[in-house]
Amino acid sequence: MAKAKLSAAFALTAQCEPGRKKQDYYDDGTTCIGLVLEVRSSGGKTWHLRFENAQGRQCQVKLAKLEDATFDQVRRKARQLRSEVTLGGDPAAAKAAIKAIPQYAELAAQHLADAKLHQRSYDTTEMYVRRHILPKWGKVRLTDIDGRAVAHWLADKRAEGLAPATVIKLKAILGRSFELGARWGVPGCERNPVRGIQSKPLNNARERYLTSAEATRLLAAAESSRNPQLAAVVGLLLLTGMRVSELLSTRWEHVDVERRTLHVPTSKTGRSRHVPLAKAAVDIIGNLPKAEGAVFLFPSPKDPKKHLTTIKHGWQTARDIASLPGLRIHDLRHSAASFMANSGVDLFAIGKVLGHASYQSSQRYSHLANDTLLAAVEAGAAKQTQSV
Repeated sequence: MAKAKLSAAFALTAQCEPGRKKQDYYDDGTTCIGLVLEVRSSGGKTWHLRFENAQGRQCQVKLAKLEDATFDQVRRKARQLRSEVTLGGDPAAAKAAIKAIPQYAELAAQHLADAKLHQRSYDTTEMYVRRHILPKWGKVRLTDIDGRAVAHWLADKRAEGLAPATVIKLKAILGRSFELGARWGVPGCERNPVRGIQSKPLNNARERYLTSAEATRLLAAAESSRNPQLAAVVGLLLLTGMRVSELLSTRWEHVDVERRTLHVPTSKTGRSRHVPLAKAAVDIIGNLPKAEGAVFLFPSPKDPKKHLTTIKHGWQTARDIASLPGLRIHDLRHSAASFMANSGVDLFAIGKVLGHASYQSSQRYSHLANDTLLAAVEAGAAKQTQSV
């Protein structure tokens, strides 16, 4: 055991004896009992503190590399830890406990593995974690992720131009990770850093509804599309209010022409439902080409055993030809609801057709019955005129 009066000057000149990979120099009691300077043959030098814990075991904790701290800083830290040991503390155990806390990347992997089992929007969640959350927090220990830092990060994301809904989604995913971690007993998840962060009120509802004239133009443009399936898809979306993914994945066995219904086995809400079909919708379905053994109403051109997954290119072309810039495919669902509302259909019935999980979801269409309301006040006015 090599003992020496450890100091800044000694540390600079200390060498490892020839033939050895490393050599430890122990303080002779002048500076701090237990202070150790490790000198390696490579030239690297590190300060440690060696002590005996309450159970009588010899322990050692790393203080700092020689180049990372001054000797005075090392001496103060060593004396502080030595005092903790004297009072019954165990710096080595405390450091081991910190090391046992995983980085967020490990928790994220567990979160995604769980989400993949049951979450319909898993791909979206995985993308948000990979693109936005892991680059910032992946290598950070869970206990080092605090609410203030998360709030600043979310503000930076908004400043980068991310949509408010996306920022809220990032916050929700990060918070969900900590909720799951707490449930699974992952160290460092006892406190959720997202809890308490205020979100700005979000008005993300985009209201775009086609008029009858616009719908006619769009259908005409779809008819002239190079995609032979586009016109039928657009027509059925306007007549049923279905989500495009629901329609494109519809199987022939799900269509009951006699009862004029279309069965959706699993929707966004997780429930199955039957979509009523207007006669015009039945006519469109009846005119669809159906090869022998066909499975889907809209088969993939590349593989008839699979269904069409997108109409993006044909849709964009038809939308531009119809002079409807910015119109989204999902707006056809809103338009279907608006046509029903303006025909006097009550919101409850509209909600049933669209497959809303709650009546509140249908409330967004409450103002659309303007034509019906105008007809009502005109009728009242006419009655008053007759009375006079």
